[in-house]
Amino acid sequence: MLRLGENQVLTVVKKVDFGIYLAESSESQTRVLLPRKQVPEGTEIGDDIEVFLYKDSKDRMIATTNKPKLWMGKVAALKVVSVQHIGAFLDWGLEKDLLLPYKEQVGKVNGGDEILVRLYIDKSKRLCASMRELYDMLDMDSAYERGDVVHGRVYEFSDNFGTFVAVDDRYSAMIPKHEDRSSLRIGDWIEARVAGVKPDGKLDLTLREKAYMQIDKDAEQVMQVLEAYGGFLPFNDKASPEVIMREVKMSKNAFKRAVGRLYKERKVEITDRDIRML
Repeated sequence: MLRLGENQVLTVVKKVDFGIYLAESSESQTRVLLPRKQVPEGTEIGDDIEVFLYKDSKDRMIATTNKPKLWMGKVAALKVVSVQHIGAFLDWGLEKDLLLPYKEQVGKVNGGDEILVRLYIDKSKRLCASMRELYDMLDMDSAYERGDVVHGRVYEFSDNFGTFVAVDDRYSAMIPKHEDRSSLRIGDWIEARVAGVKPDGKLDLTLREKAYMQIDKDAEQVMQVLEAYGGFLPFNDKASPEVIMREVKMSKNAFKRAVGRLYKERKVEITDRDIRML
C-alpha cells in the first residue's frame, strides 16, 4: 500500500521518458511516478529507492527523493511563507508549499512566523498541516532537570492550564496559568527555567528567576503600577489571584512577596482595603 505523507522504500517497475514508476513490488498495479529530475543516475528496473509520497499541484500522488521537514506522526517547526484566504502556506522542504487551513490554526499566524505543526490527511485526501492536537505527540524523555535553562517554542494557550511549550521543538512542557503570558504569542522561541519534572517526564517551566532574584524586579513592577494608579492601589495582597494577575501581571504569591519587601523598606502602607505609596 502506498502511504501518503511517509517515507517508503519502493521498487522501480517501469521507466518512461519523464521519470520512473515505483510500486511495492513488481506485481503491484498501484504505482507512483518519480519525476525524471529526481531519478538517481544509473537507476534500473528492479532497483529499490527510498522516497516520500505527497500530492503535486494537480492533486496527483507523486514521489520525491527530497527529504521533507515533516512527515506523518511527527511535529516540526515550519516557516510561514504566505497567508491567503484559505489559510497559511508553510515551507516544508518540498516544491509545493504545505497548506495550514484556518480551521487548524490555534492563533493568528503571519508571514515569517515559525510555528509548530503536525501533518494530517484532510477529507479530500490531501496532506495539510495542523497546529492542533500536538500535546500527545511530543516526547517526554528529556534529560533536563529542575533548575536547567531551556529553550522552546510556544504552541498553544489554555485558560485552564497555562502556556504549552515544546522544548527544543520536541519535549512536552508547560508554563502554569498563574504566570503572566501577555507578552507571549504562538510561535515565540523563549528561554525558560525548568521548575520541575513530572513523574511522566513532562516539564514544568517558569519564565521567572529564582524567588530571591526575582523579588527585586517584582517590587519595582509593583511600584510602577502604583505610580500609574496615582500612588494608590484599590486592593491589597489579599485580593483574588485573578485581580492581581489582571492589574499587576504576576501571581498572588509573587505579589505578596513584592509588597512585603516594599512594606519592610517603608515604601508602601498596607490597609484592610488598599495599598498606598509613602
